[in-house]
Amino acid sequence: MPNILEARDLAKYFGGVRALDGVTISVPERSIVGLIGPNGSGKTTLFNVVTGFYEPTRGEVLLKNNSGSMERIDGLNPNEVFLKGVVRTFQVPRLFTSLTVLENVLVTPPVQIGEKVLDAPFKSRWEKQERELAKKAVGLLKKFGMEKYVYSRITELSVAHIKLLETIRGLMTSAKLYLLDEPAAGVDYGVARELFNYIRGLREEGLTFLIVEHRLDVLMDYVDYVYVLHNGKLLSEGKPSEVVNDPKVIEAYIGG
Repeated sequence: MPNILEARDLAKYFGGVRALDGVTISVPERSIVGLIGPNGSGKTTLFNVVTGFYEPTRGEVLLKNNSGSMERIDGLNPNEVFLKGVVRTFQVPRLFTSLTVLENVLVTPPVQIGEKVLDAPFKSRWEKQERELAKKAVGLLKKFGMEKYVYSRITELSVAHIKLLETIRGLMTSAKLYLLDEPAAGVDYGVARELFNYIRGLREEGLTFLIVEHRLDVLMDYVDYVYVLHNGKLLSEGKPSEVVNDPKVIEAYIGG
C-alpha cells in the first residue's frame, strides 16, 4: 500500500536536549503501525511534531492529500493538521470537566452544521446531523462499557475511563489517520483487547493508525509493523516478531 504519512530525518532539539535526532518513519495506508520505546525515547515528541504542536528543528513531515500527492504539513498549526484528516489523542487526556461524558464526545467532530452562526437558529438544518452524531457517540460508549456514564461528569470517572474516553473522542471524527498515544494505559486487559479489535476493524474499513503503547502484550498482536525509538533515535524497525527478538530492543528495555 502507498504511504499516507512520511517523517523524514525528523529532529527536535530543546536547547542541548535532542528529543528527536534524525528519525525517519513511514505509515502505509490501511495499516496499524506501532511506535514503542522506553520512557523519554521521543515517542510523544514525534507525535507533537507530526500534529503541529512542535515545529521540527530539522526534517519534514508529509501527508497524502486528497489528490493522492504527498504534501508537507510540518509548520502547520494543530487545527490545520486536524482539518487535513489527522487526529491524535493525548497521553494525558484533555477533557472538558464542566461537560458530561456524552457532551465531551459530541464536541469532537468538526464541521458541525449547528455551530455555524447562520444555521444555528434553524433546527431543521442541523437536527439530522445531531441525531446521527449522538447515535454514533452512544454506540461507541456502549461498545466499551461506558453507557452508564453517558450523563456523568468527567470528575465522576475513574482514570481508566477517562483514558478510554479520550480514545473514543478521537474515533468520533472522520479522520483518515489516527495517532493514538497509549490508548490502553490503565485500561482493563479485556477492554484493551476489545479496543484494539475495534481499531483493527476500522483498519479493514480503510483507516490508518500510528499507535504509541507500553502494553506490548496487547499491541504486538495487532500491529503490522513496529518502530522502536531510544534516546531520540530510531533503534529498530520491522514486523512485531522481528522487533521483540532484536537484541538491541531487549537491551534498551532492560537497561532503560
